Amino acid sequence: MILADPRNPRAGELRNALLQLIPERELPSDIHLVFGGDGFMLHTIADHGFDDTYLGLNAGHLGFLMNEAQELEQVADMLRTRAFKVHAYPLLEAVVHGPDGSTQHAVAVNDLYVQRDSGQTARLTLAIDGHKVVDSLVADGVVFATALGTTAYSFSAGGTPCHPEIPILAVTPICPHQPRLSPFILPARKQAQVDVQVPERRPVRAVADGRDLGLVTHVEVGVGERTVRLAYAASHDFTSELVRKIIHP
Repeated sequence: MILADPRNPRAGELRNALLQLIPERELPSDIHLVFGGDGFMLHTIADHGFDDTYLGLNAGHLGFLMNEAQELEQVADMLRTRAFKVHAYPLLEAVVHGPDGSTQHAVAVNDLYVQRDSGQTARLTLAIDGHKVVDSLVADGVVFATALGTTAYSFSAGGTPCHPEIPILAVTPICPHQPRLSPFILPARKQAQVDVQVPERRPVRAVADGRDLGLVTHVEVGVGERTVRLAYAASHDFTSELVRKIIHP
C-alpha cells in the first residue's frame, strides 16, 4: 500500500517520481510505503493499525522516523531487492479516565502527554508504580515517551534524546514551576500514574501521538508488550541519525 500525505505536495511528487522508477506491482506487498513527515507517519500508523510494517520516505523536515529519499534510484533498488531491515519498537499503552467517568485505552508510538487546557497551570500528582514522586506538580504538563519518541516533544521540552533501541520510559515535565522537577528516565517495565488536582478549575487534557484524547482526571501509562514495525534501508544507522538530526544538527 502506498500512502502519501495529501497536504504535502512534496510527498506526492516523491511518490510519482518513485513509481516512474519502479512500478507498483514490484513494490513489496507486505509493507506500507509512507511518503511524508514524522507526523504523517504517526497518523498513518494510528489509522492503519499497529500490526503492519511501515517504511517511510521523508518528505517533511526532521524525518527521524523516515528514510531519506534524495536518491530515488537507490530507494527503488532497495525496494526491488528488499534491502531493508525491519525493527520492532515498543509502544506506550495508557488507560485514560475522563471527568465524566469514562475510560479509554490509548496506544502511542512516540509519546503521550498531559497538558493544561486553560490559562492556568496544571496541578498534578505524579507517581511511579504507585510510589508518589510529586504530591503537587505545578506545570504546563508532563510528557511520557518511548526511546523512539524522546527525539520529539520530550526533547523540545528539555528531555534527553535516547537511542531508539534502549527500552525505557522517559518522563519530561513541561515548564515545571514548582517544584523544578527535572526530566528522568525509567526502565520500560515501570508504570506512571498522573492525577489531576481540581480539574474543574484547572482542566487538563491528554494527547497521544498528536491525537486529542480529551479532558482527563487520571492517567496510567507505561511501555506495553505490543510493538510497531518500522523498516529502514540496510545502510540506515540510528546512532549517526541521532547525532546528525538531534544532538548536533
